[in-house]
Amino acid sequence: MAQPGLNLDWIPPGAAAAFVEGDEHAARTWLARARDAAPPGSLDWARLERLYGLVSIHVLREVEGTFALERADATLLALGAELPTLDWLEQRAAQQGAEDLK
Repeated sequence: MAQPGLNLDWIPPGAAAAFVEGDEHAARTWLARARDAAPPGSLDWARLERLYGLVSIHVLREVEGTFALERADATLLALGAELPTLDWLEQRAAQQGAEDLK
């Protein structure tokens, strides 16, 4: 689970909202678009690729998801970064909801 106060602004709000609403295919689209806009091999690219892989596995796209995880995890581990989880999508949606209330 993500730590409280963790900056999740790099996660597209649309991806988080779609995931918590049960539209994993839309979440994958949001994540893929954001990933493709990030420089390959960058921290943001790797984090988005990992979430894309996790959501892919969640919708039974195991092979595609596993390859995404392998690519992302190698980069994240080399950077010494934390490995995002699906909980991060839920936390981002909650953060966005709180921001919308302000």
